[in-house]
Amino acid sequence: MAKQQELTGRQKAAILLISLGPDVSAQVYKHLTEEEIEKLTLEISGVKKVENTQKEEVLEQFHQIALAQDYIAQGGIAYAKTVLEKAIGAEQAQAVIGRLTSSLQVKPFDFARKTDPNQILNFIQGEHPQTIALVLSYLDNEQAGQILSELPQEMQADIAKRIALMDSTSPEIIYEVERILEQKLSSTVTQDYTQTGGIQAVVEVLNGVDRSTERTILDSLEIQDPELAEEIKKRMFVFEDIVTLDNRAIQRVIREVENDDLRLALKVASEEVQEVVFSNMSSRMAETFKEEMEFMGPVRLKDVEEAQTRIVASIRRLEEVGEIVIARGGGDDIIV
Repeated sequence: MAKQQELTGRQKAAILLISLGPDVSAQVYKHLTEEEIEKLTLEISGVKKVENTQKEEVLEQFHQIALAQDYIAQGGIAYAKTVLEKAIGAEQAQAVIGRLTSSLQVKPFDFARKTDPNQILNFIQGEHPQTIALVLSYLDNEQAGQILSELPQEMQADIAKRIALMDSTSPEIIYEVERILEQKLSSTVTQDYTQTGGIQAVVEVLNGVDRSTERTILDSLEIQDPELAEEIKKRMFVFEDIVTLDNRAIQRVIREVENDDLRLALKVASEEVQEVVFSNMSSRMAETFKEEMEFMGPVRLKDVEEAQTRIVASIRRLEEVGEIVIARGGGDDIIV
């Protein structure tokens, strides 16, 4: 038993594949990445002999995990844990669930991502803003954006700020909030310690709200925390997102920005971005740009990023005055 406990996950996988035989192992390899295949093959090649006790314990462990995964598919993690506790005892069941949820990277509030946003809204709208921020940070962006849009305007900016400033949350707090929602929604829980929140999280949520809600939140944040509001706005639309604009908008952007900035920005841009931009120039202008970019030689990444930032700022200004439209969630950006 002591030897089995010292085995690494890769060693267990190697023993499992050896035990299953070459035909089954070959089928398993089809579902692995090249890096995984390389590492696992190296591990298998280093195995001199597999003791019967090791083989039996690895196979039993694999069987338990397979059963747990099947139970999770049937009724969730809580259901799987209950069944396994009856079958193999509480301590061993917890170990199996722990290994499985770690490998599957099960995120907290998984149940909520399968629930109608309006139902979630009904349960959380009376909670403390920090609790609401925690829940929204774990939801799908579209779900979170819809819920944030429906909350009272005086709460929206506060919750957006809390999501942006949120770092990591202790498993105990996550568990307690999940437990309360579980009681209300009769769903599952998980105790994984997971990174959540942050500026990117609130950016993704805001990308899912309608334009009116976004303006309200950002206007309020500019008063409460101007630096945070500016950082959020910088990330709301990045240079590579120019491919999401329609042709008319791209042509307007080309006329608006400095040619030097555009050349720098395009220098290291993806082929997709370059193609979209060049296709919205005249043939002569596109050809000139390509020649000038070719003769530019190496450029500093800092200069490229600064040029892209200036272009993004111009795009947002054009949007603010209604000259172009940036597609978002919600219905106010639909062009008819």
